[in-house]
Amino acid sequence: MITRMHSTTVLVGDQEEALRFYVGLLGWEKREDNTMGPMRWLTVAPRGAETALVLGQPEVYEQEAPEAAAPRLCGISLLTDDIDAEYEALTAKGVNFKQPPEDMPWGDRATWFTDPFGNEYFLVQRAES
Repeated sequence: MITRMHSTTVLVGDQEEALRFYVGLLGWEKREDNTMGPMRWLTVAPRGAETALVLGQPEVYEQEAPEAAAPRLCGISLLTDDIDAEYEALTAKGVNFKQPPEDMPWGDRATWFTDPFGNEYFLVQRAES
């Protein structure tokens, strides 16, 4: 039986720049940083999170599946307890948002931001239950 998700991959053009964004701007922690031949296995995650984000090298993935290296939306949703404060803090640090947070038709409050490589994230504050 599957019990949890370990990681998911987003492709980045420069792993050091990606570290500056995810660790420096978003405040996440670096979890793993290992070299395996030409591949660098680099993971980051929000503090306390179980699932990590692999900052993948496009050139490694292009060898296996060329279509995987094309820029695209990553489809990852991130939760926050205070989306308005998070939006203000990250905007002040230079994170690019699509728009200010807004109320969604299903009751949550949300917005979207991108990393320096075009990976788009959905940032959401769940509606009070």
